[in-house]
Amino acid sequence: MVNRPECPQPSGAPRWVAMFYRPAQASWHVGAESPDRAPVMYAVGDMAQTVRARGDEVTVAVWGPQDGTWQRFDAPAGKAAAPAAQPSPECPEEPARLAERRSDRRHQALMAGLSKAGLYDLAAEDEDAVRTLVERLDEPTVRRVAHWLSSAGG
Repeated sequence: MVNRPECPQPSGAPRWVAMFYRPAQASWHVGAESPDRAPVMYAVGDMAQTVRARGDEVTVAVWGPQDGTWQRFDAPAGKAAAPAAQPSPECPEEPARLAERRSDRRHQALMAGLSKAGLYDLAAEDEDAVRTLVERLDEPTVRRVAHWLSSAGG
């Protein structure tokens, strides 16, 4: 079990703030802040994926305003897995690089839709589901699903 100090309340007027714990310095630092919640949560998801890609553990606390005072909110606790590019099953003879680019575009479109819907930091099983959709659906269908997700979140 890691022994870390409790996350301090940010200073100043209440706003949305993401605090990340740095084990090397044994301290918390502000990773993102905004008057709105959505940009902070988006930043939390991006930063969590980057930190995990480096092989480090992510510890984050999200603070925000509630009734004019600071309130600590639960941060997303899912695990982000690195996306794996798979050749599309409908054209196995196409060059590998082209298949990888198509897969990456479909993955990016779905991830953007999920972010707009408010899902920023996905669990491993969520990432597996995204990968399965990327592998089995064509690009126009993936873009349509991403549009639905964006509309639901917006």
